[in-house]
Amino acid sequence: MIRKRYQEAKTGFQLLKSINADKYLRKIGLGKEDYYFWKQVGKALLCTYTLFGAAWLYNETSPLGWWTLKPRPKEERELAHLYERREFPYPGDAEAMEEFVAKGGMIGTTIGPKGTVETDKDAVNYQKEMQNKKFEQEALKLWLRMRNEVIQELQEKGYDVE
Repeated sequence: MIRKRYQEAKTGFQLLKSINADKYLRKIGLGKEDYYFWKQVGKALLCTYTLFGAAWLYNETSPLGWWTLKPRPKEERELAHLYERREFPYPGDAEAMEEFVAKGGMIGTTIGPKGTVETDKDAVNYQKEMQNKKFEQEALKLWLRMRNEVIQELQEKGYDVE
């Protein structure tokens, strides 16, 4: 005679106790024997991020001023001596703010060559201004060419035109 053995169904807390989490963690590389490996990986990441953070901080607040990790375009390097750095006062210091405003430093201004204040100069306005300037130059060239042609024709016909 064959006896059938039935396994008792586990539910709730009994089921949780029966699950061997270490077996599953070991399969994905997170077991107790992998502790040293992950410790080394953590140390490497900590050192790497520390170095990157130090480089970033140095880049933002370089004591040398002229040597940062950011590459600067050739035009900016050539024109760097024309620009001066403007120090803005702390907003709570009323006396320094009054002095700053008296010198001409206002919100929304940019500092141009040799510290001159230029207001409302942005890339779009500058581009439109340059286009207008080119258009005016071309119109002037065309006008002078037409004028010279008319003068030449009149001189050919015998009129004295200067």
